[in-house]
Amino acid sequence: MMYYKSMYPDLPDVPEGNVHHLLLNRPDQQTWPDYTLYVNATTDKRWSFRQFVERVRDGATALGTDIEQGGLGISPANGEIVGILSDNCLDYIALLHSLLAITVPFALISAYSTSFEFKHAVSLSQATRIFVSHSLLPLALTSGLPNDRIYILEGHDEGRLSYEDLVSRARHNRIPRLPVKHASRDTLAYLVFSSGTSGLPKAVMISHGNLTNSILQIKVVGEEAAKVQKPPVWNGPNGMQVLFNVLPIHHTYGLHVSCFRVFFSPITVVLLPKWDINAYLDAIPKYRATTIYLVPSLVHQLVHRPEFQAADLSTVQTVLCGAAYLPVPLSEALLSRFKGAVERIGEGYGMSESTIAIANKPYPGVLNGRAKNKPGSTGVLLPGIEVRVVRDDGTLAAVNEPGELHVRAGCVALGYRNNTKATKETFVDGWLHTGDRIRIDEDGVLFYEDRAKDTLKVSGLQVSPVEIENTLLVHPDKLIVDASVAGVSGGRTLDERIPRAWVVLSSEGHKLGASATIAKLDAWVRESLSKYKWLRGGIEVVDIIPKSPTGKVLRRQLVEKYENGQKAIKAKL
Repeated sequence: MMYYKSMYPDLPDVPEGNVHHLLLNRPDQQTWPDYTLYVNATTDKRWSFRQFVERVRDGATALGTDIEQGGLGISPANGEIVGILSDNCLDYIALLHSLLAITVPFALISAYSTSFEFKHAVSLSQATRIFVSHSLLPLALTSGLPNDRIYILEGHDEGRLSYEDLVSRARHNRIPRLPVKHASRDTLAYLVFSSGTSGLPKAVMISHGNLTNSILQIKVVGEEAAKVQKPPVWNGPNGMQVLFNVLPIHHTYGLHVSCFRVFFSPITVVLLPKWDINAYLDAIPKYRATTIYLVPSLVHQLVHRPEFQAADLSTVQTVLCGAAYLPVPLSEALLSRFKGAVERIGEGYGMSESTIAIANKPYPGVLNGRAKNKPGSTGVLLPGIEVRVVRDDGTLAAVNEPGELHVRAGCVALGYRNNTKATKETFVDGWLHTGDRIRIDEDGVLFYEDRAKDTLKVSGLQVSPVEIENTLLVHPDKLIVDASVAGVSGGRTLDERIPRAWVVLSSEGHKLGASATIAKLDAWVRESLSKYKWLRGGIEVVDIIPKSPTGKVLRRQLVEKYENGQKAIKAKL
C-alpha cells in the first residue's frame, strides 16, 4: 500500500462557484430562526445571523460598486488586493465575507507584525488598500500606500472612511445591491502568510475551490460523527452551542474556526480581540462557552497558571487544539481540569498550504470503528485527501516508517504568491511536499515525527528533536514545564549537528536547583534513548522557550544565541 487514501466517504460534488453561496446563501438557512451569531467579548457588541448576512452584502455593494454610483470601485479586474491588519473584531469577519462575495482577494496580515514584517507582507501581497484596526493605524501608515487607500476596520477616525461608514453609505444612498460574483475553482480567495519557521514568511494563495473543498471535509466528518453520536445537548443559552475563539483570525486556524466552519447549523461565536488570560477565563462562564479552541502555547500557559485551576469552566463540553503538535503530558494536564465533562481533546494536523486540515482525530466509533483515535497521533486523513510517505532517497516508505508526507487533494493551495522558486520546490506534480516527517501505521493513523528540516543526522542516523523533547517532559519528577531540542555544532564533522536541549524549570525543578535538575534530566535521557540521541550538545535552563504567536517553537533563535555565545568564547581563547 503505497498511497494512502482517506477512509471517509468522498466529498459531495459541488458545482464550481463562489464559496459565499455554500457559506451564507444555502436554502436550508432560510428556515433557520434568527439567532445570535457573533459577540465581541470585550465590548459585548453582537449580531444576529440575518444582520450579519445583510451587513456582508451591503459591505460588498459599497466596496464593489463603481465610484460614480457611490462605491469604492474595488474590482479584481484592476488587480486589487485588500490587506487586513487587525486584532479580532466583528467587522473583520464581515469585511472578508464581503470581499469573497465580489471575488476581491484579501491578504491576512499578522496583527503582531513588526514594521519590517509588515512591509514584507505588503510588498509580497502587493496589497492595493488596507483596512486596519485603530490601534494599528500608525503601522499601516508606513505601508507606502496613498493615505486615502487606508481605511479603519471598526470604530471611527476623523477624515478616514471605515467599514461601518461604507455599510451605512450603501444603505443610506440605497445603492442597488451587487449580485454575488461568479468564481471558478482557481479564483484567488485570499493570501495567508506561512509561519516562516525557515526564513521569511511566504504568501500562500488559497482559492474559492480550496475553501469549498476544506469546508466540505468538515461537513462529511460531521455527518459521519452524527451517525454514532447522540445529538449533543449544549450548555449555552437556550441550548445553543457557544464557540469561544481567541485565536487570531489572521492565522489559518483562527480564520476557519470562527469565520468559515460556523454556518452549518445555528451556533454562537464569541470573539476575544486578543489573548488575555483573565479576560479569557472571565468570558467562559459569562457567555456560557461550550466549545473552546486553543493552540499548544496557550494550553501551556493555562495549565501552569493558578487562575486556570480556580476558573469556572463548568459550561465547557468540547476542547480542540491545533496549529502545532500538542505533547501528550500537556494534553493530559488540560483534560484533567475538566473533571470528566470533556472526554477528549480534539486534535488534528494541517498547514496553511493545505487550506487548513489534512487529518484529525476521529470521533469514537465513527466509520464502524475503523477510524481509530490513538494517543499521541494526529488522527486519520480527512475526506478527499490522498497522501504518500517518502524516504530521503525519494522511494516510498513502508508502513510505520517515517518519511516526508506528500499530499494530493482539492484543498492544496495554488502556490506561493510572487515566489516561483518556493512554489516549484513545495508544489510538485500535483503533490504538496509538507516538509513534515510523518509515519502512518497499519490502521492508517498518522503520527507526527518532526519537521523534516529540524530532523538531525547523528552518525548517519536520524534523530527527532520532538522525541527527545517528549522524553524530557515525561521525567517522573516533573522537573520541567517546557523543553525544546535542536541541533548545534560540535559533531564529529563540521556539518554534523548534535542535540542540545533548552528547558524551563517547574517549581520542583527550581527547588532542586538548575545543576542537579540538568544532571537528572541528562541521566534520564541516557537511560531512555539510544546513545546517538543523547544530549551531547548539553542542557541549558532558560526562562522561556521562544514561540511564534500560533505556538510553533522558534528553534532557530535558541540555536543562533548558543552559536554566537560559542563564537565569543573561541574569540577570547
